[in-house]
Amino acid sequence: VLPSPDEPVPSVSITEIRQYLRAQDIPFHDGYSCLHTPSLFTGDRGDQPLSANAPFTLFIDKTTGSFLCTATLAEGTWQDFQANVELRHRGITPIPPASSEEMEEEMRQAREDARCIWERALPLWELLDEKETKETKALFGISMVTDATLKRFGVRYLRTARSLVFPWFSPQDATLKGLKLVRVEKKGGTVTYVEETLPRFDSYRNLFGLPLIGRRDTELVLTGLELDALALHQAAGVASLALPRGASCLPPTLLPYLEQFKRITLWLGEDLRSWEAAKLFARKLSLKRCSLVRPGNLQPRPLEALNQGLNVTKILRSALLASHKSIVSFRQLREEVFGELVNTEQVSGVKWARFPELNKLLKGHRRGELTIFTGPTGSGKTTFISEYALDLCMQGVCTLWGSFEINNVRLAKIMLTQFAGRRLEDQLELYDEWADRFEELPLYFMTFHGQQNIKTVIDTMQHAVYMYDITHVVVDNLQFMMGHEHLSVDR
Repeated sequence: VLPSPDEPVPSVSITEIRQYLRAQDIPFHDGYSCLHTPSLFTGDRGDQPLSANAPFTLFIDKTTGSFLCTATLAEGTWQDFQANVELRHRGITPIPPASSEEMEEEMRQAREDARCIWERALPLWELLDEKETKETKALFGISMVTDATLKRFGVRYLRTARSLVFPWFSPQDATLKGLKLVRVEKKGGTVTYVEETLPRFDSYRNLFGLPLIGRRDTELVLTGLELDALALHQAAGVASLALPRGASCLPPTLLPYLEQFKRITLWLGEDLRSWEAAKLFARKLSLKRCSLVRPGNLQPRPLEALNQGLNVTKILRSALLASHKSIVSFRQLREEVFGELVNTEQVSGVKWARFPELNKLLKGHRRGELTIFTGPTGSGKTTFISEYALDLCMQGVCTLWGSFEINNVRLAKIMLTQFAGRRLEDQLELYDEWADRFEELPLYFMTFHGQQNIKTVIDTMQHAVYMYDITHVVVDNLQFMMGHEHLSVDR
């Protein structure tokens, strides 16, 4: 749930952050998405000024002011940072903001569960016999991936779950923090990867492959899937990392780990959704250092490229610069236009699985479009829209709900019932199982209710878009948000 409206997200501008650091004599330099300073939480204590010779391991997000110290993993808001600077002036050792006990307990439990699974999983090259190894590799489409690559990235196989296991090691002390399990589901001719993470998806922040990155590496390829990171390293010898939740979002807490790279190539996948996501992420990472690999027939995702024997290095060289000028000629748009003609199905957006008739009318959910549903009170607008949004959310469309008419508890109850497809009040013993699955969805609720100041609502939406890469916002409904007295003004 986003911060409540009583205490709106305290916004801070990059100018204010710079002025504050100068006023406090804190040395800093400007990075791509963060400001870098020496950490308050390491080394010298007390009221000594921070030395410019100390390693700059504390990163302040230029958009939100949140900070992360990569040496101690201390993190917090801009207000927390200021509070710690004050403590330091008084000669008191700064204390990293603590997360809630519940959160700590959940992370501890996840680490424990991850350790048990990790110990039961086998390195892929050590399965019973060569036949089993070959069959497993073929199932995941990684027959071309060598044992040396699998060993380097520490990939294991959990026989009981028929899943590949990708570890999340702490960048600080290399302990196991969590895991991602990936299994294959075949429906007809299509193969889909089903992922499960420990801890749960909003706390799973693993940049897979991070421990293998050297201090001197300045170029990086970011991918959407762990297997693609393996393929890239093997085929092109490049530093490659996989994002924790693929093309669905790039959590701002990961930005500090990407600051050392002068050039980042985003090769997230082979469909238009990955391409849209890559353009969005490039804005967060700073356009001037990003290049994008455009999906196309001869540019599938990295693992496919390896399997088809394509020249991966050549594809990386042909990546397009993300920062384009304000005026372009058709020549520069030519490839994009061709891409739209080839992928007409994908261009029309994410299809609804539950509403085939709606696909005929709207074709799909596309970014940057507004759809208005109207109807008299009690005609089922909220019920329908909650299922309409849920359908997309289950397909990985990050969704933000602003329910100004009914409260979030009631809305979540409606959505959970629609998600489970059953009356849970008659089967309470199933509640936890469905609630756990529902919690995995990229779904967020604004905590407003009734009439609101439009600016506050817009600020909250913008914050959510930056933090969670929201691509679908639902406002239910306009009348309640605006209040009745505003209806005479230009809506």
